[in-house]
Amino acid sequence: MGKGETFAKTVLSNGIRVLTEKVSGSRAVSIGVWVSAGSRDEPYELSGISHFIEHMIFKGTENRTALDIAKTFDRLGGFSNAFTSKETTCFHAKVLDAHLDVIMDLLSDIFLHSVFDPLEVERERQVILQEINMMEDSPDELVHELFNMNFWKGNPVERSILGSPETVLRISSSTLKTHMKEFYTGKKVLVSASGNIDHDDLCKRVEELFSCLGNGNNLPERTAPRPNFDIFFRNKDLEQTHILVGLPGPSSSDPDRYKILLMNVILGGSMSSRLFQEVREKRGLAYAVYSFVSSLHDSGLLGIYAGVAPENTYKVVSIIQKEMEKMATDNVDEVEIQAAKDNIKGGLLLSSENTDARMSRIARNEIDLGQYISYEEVVEEIDAVTAKDIKECAARLLKDGCAAAFVGPCDESEMERCRKKLTGA
Repeated sequence: MGKGETFAKTVLSNGIRVLTEKVSGSRAVSIGVWVSAGSRDEPYELSGISHFIEHMIFKGTENRTALDIAKTFDRLGGFSNAFTSKETTCFHAKVLDAHLDVIMDLLSDIFLHSVFDPLEVERERQVILQEINMMEDSPDELVHELFNMNFWKGNPVERSILGSPETVLRISSSTLKTHMKEFYTGKKVLVSASGNIDHDDLCKRVEELFSCLGNGNNLPERTAPRPNFDIFFRNKDLEQTHILVGLPGPSSSDPDRYKILLMNVILGGSMSSRLFQEVREKRGLAYAVYSFVSSLHDSGLLGIYAGVAPENTYKVVSIIQKEMEKMATDNVDEVEIQAAKDNIKGGLLLSSENTDARMSRIARNEIDLGQYISYEEVVEEIDAVTAKDIKECAARLLKDGCAAAFVGPCDESEMERCRKKLTGA
């Protein structure tokens, strides 16, 4: 059992972890089958295979056709989806509590018995190649990929979750089956559920349905990426230059993660944030400007994005640099820090009304931290952060300078000015 009156955890004989959080008064159940394996764990030559599996797993099993699967999901009247990240893969659904047995049977069937028909693989390959090509038409997404590819260069974290056209063309029905057999094993799988759920009943059901999974732990050892502080750009004939400035951020278990989340809200994570007010509201230099935190188990990123007119590129980079330096040298005003605390706590507690958010949260706590963290504990951590904490964290993150990526009409002399501004070189 875990901490808290509504949370429970059981480890089954083959290593599968079952996590539940009962929500009183709910008629819904949100359930996810999670694998602690993502794009950073793939062989280089098969980059994108986890994402390919995500696409193919709904395309037919030994017991159901793709149409049968779609009709069952539709009949339940709920919601189903899947996603792949750099460190996890998840197949999840939300249904009425009365349909729990049906959805568990369906999720286990697609997870354990997908056939990966070669004809379907070829069809879906074309879909994924189009998805990769779409990135070139979405410069606001492309600049993130360009940044990751260069900032984390030399580590699997650099790769796109989608893979590349070259690697996607190598993936076959047999490689999909082999990858799942080798990496989707008991100790890497957890089943997470929230809503009107009985923990013991779910454990019995998972034991029945997933008993065939071995208890291996076959993922390659992960190595922490080392950041590359430089400027990267891609010339494209666009109306805007898309900017992404970044520096190392907190890992998912960093003791300072709540301090940096507050720093992010103040810097660019809200409409009243410093960057939004300075860049958009006061100067009208960008429609979209924001900051974000992205965390992995051994590393992380604090990033700032803006889309600007090409002639304003250096001006906006200078503002971003100035605002970040102010975070590291000046204490945040108490009114500002309290507003940021209220922002984070409000979002956290409002999400507790949603069984999907709860299901995801307990799974991520288990994967990232190995334990359950209550909402009350998070609120206490947030309330304990001081202005001095934020200033010290900002100084720590900024000590090695920043990197940046640009997509758009990039003049080399302008890029050099930006490089000197951000790296101090």
